[in-house]
Amino acid sequence: MTSPQLTPPPIALAHDDDGPAPAPGGPLPLVLLHGTPFDRTLWTPLRERLAPRRRVLVPDLRGYGESDVTPGTVEFATFAADLALLLDARGIGDFVLGGLSMGGQIAMECVRRFGTRVRGLLLVGTTPEAESPEGVRARVELAARLEREGMAPYTAEALPRMTATPPESPVTAHVRRMMHGTPPAGAAAALRGRARRPDYRQALSRFTGPALVVVGEQDTYTPVPTARALARLLPHARLEIVPGTAHLPPLEAPERFGGLVSDWLDAEAGAR
Repeated sequence: MTSPQLTPPPIALAHDDDGPAPAPGGPLPLVLLHGTPFDRTLWTPLRERLAPRRRVLVPDLRGYGESDVTPGTVEFATFAADLALLLDARGIGDFVLGGLSMGGQIAMECVRRFGTRVRGLLLVGTTPEAESPEGVRARVELAARLEREGMAPYTAEALPRMTATPPESPVTAHVRRMMHGTPPAGAAAALRGRARRPDYRQALSRFTGPALVVVGEQDTYTPVPTARALARLLPHARLEIVPGTAHLPPLEAPERFGGLVSDWLDAEAGAR
């Protein structure tokens, strides 16, 4: 494919690319996009579970983890173009695409831009609508606050909503490390881009591949009714609710979540 032109200039995304080499009739690669303010280690339990049998590509988005930061505003079109360039560089054609929260919305942008290559869609704790006017203001204000204060105050406020695990648990410690480790300028740029995102409902309603929508039972960012509405929007979707989890089922319940995704890939979305 011809990759979209990128403004600002392209960067090399830090990434993990594990699993067997492509083979005729073999499983499709799975590409996973993290949310904010996280990094690619969000997907480590799932990547390690699937990589023995399936190629799994997991990048750090622009401005996150080990990838370079672009200050100011990074539109979702730029995130999608970054991914297209990485896919081309890694020799990946058709693939299954997954994303959590903001990563799910970037996955929707990819469906809108080069959806013929997306053979299956995994959406976790995410929503397709454009931002409301109140949401735009809140994201822009939060972006300025992160640049002014750094990540620590926001992490202290938001972390209790991110997971349903105890504050002293290894899961909560992992999430705290990801949040503290996110460059404030990177998170701020993504927040401004997220405030400008389009409505993805029409693009999703035309997506004909299999889709799996997953939500934590206790998620207050994207509650269960929101996930139900998203699943109804997609022509070939099923919904899974993960008990005892909030916004991050891949880390909070890795065995349950990994089993759901593995079974879905094997049954519906994993074959060439």
